[in-house]
Amino acid sequence: MLTGKQKRFLRSQAHHLDAIFQIGKGGLNDQLVRHINEAIEVRELMKISVLNNCAEEPKVLGAQLAEDAEAELVQVIGRTIILYKESKENKQIELP
Repeated sequence: MLTGKQKRFLRSQAHHLDAIFQIGKGGLNDQLVRHINEAIEVRELMKISVLNNCAEEPKVLGAQLAEDAEAELVQVIGRTIILYKESKENKQIELP
C-alpha cells in the first residue's frame, strides 16, 4: 500500500509520460490485462487512457485493473489511469 507522499512522488514522475494503452468500447479483457502486466513489469509506472466510447467509468476500471494486474492505483484523473508496480528484476524508481 502506497503512502500519500509516495503517491505524490509517483504522480510527479508520471506527469510527463504518455499513455501506453487505451481502453475502448470493448472494455477490459484478459488479453489487455496480460499485456499491461508485461509492460508494467518493465516500466513500473504507466498511464492508461480510457476512450470516450468506453461504457465503464474510469474509476471503476482503474480499481479493477489494479486488482487484476496486482498493481497499485496511483491516480485516476479524468479519463487517465496511473498504475505502479515495483519490478522484480528491473527496479528503476526509488520511492521516498
